[in-house]
Amino acid sequence: MKKICIFCGSSMGFDPIYREKAAELGRVLADRGCELLYGGGSVGLMKIIADVMMERGCKVTGTITQHLLDMRVGHPEISELIVVETMSERKKILEDMADGFIAMPGGIGTMDEFFEAFVLSQLRVFDKPVALFNVNGYYDGLVQFIDHMAKEGFVRQEHANNLIVSGDANEMLEKMAHFQPADVTKWVVQIKEQAKN
Repeated sequence: MKKICIFCGSSMGFDPIYREKAAELGRVLADRGCELLYGGGSVGLMKIIADVMMERGCKVTGTITQHLLDMRVGHPEISELIVVETMSERKKILEDMADGFIAMPGGIGTMDEFFEAFVLSQLRVFDKPVALFNVNGYYDGLVQFIDHMAKEGFVRQEHANNLIVSGDANEMLEKMAHFQPADVTKWVVQIKEQAKN
């Protein structure tokens, strides 16, 4: 995996641990020779990761909407800044370019990006790993809810299990490197059978 897309907050969060772990993730990605793909911002956790990787000579590509660029939150110092009109275009470019996806702690926008990537992985639109960097237990509730969806029969257990969750950057990237996509063939057959009943 060379090109890693990071979804994360345009805010820093209240606890300093989020900033520390964002910088740590940037260092780990740089040490592995990765390129960073992200939303192109100069604010929040995304700025920290981008700055750390730029300092270490890594390529950093941002994709940002014109609307956000007009609000002056685009990062002027990254390797490449791609400007698009819509959030949908922005996500599509990131999804096409990336070899894998990591969601750092973030807000509604991060959740939107994460779930779209998770759905595309589930449907095997692409066979790329999707991970939650579970800093400070930030995603514990979400992971529990995904498990609940699986127990209630709305998410296949193998798809829930295919989501990579870790609070350790090196462990998370090792799991991503050894990712094996879940087979959707049985799932499609089973939901078709359920629809007949």
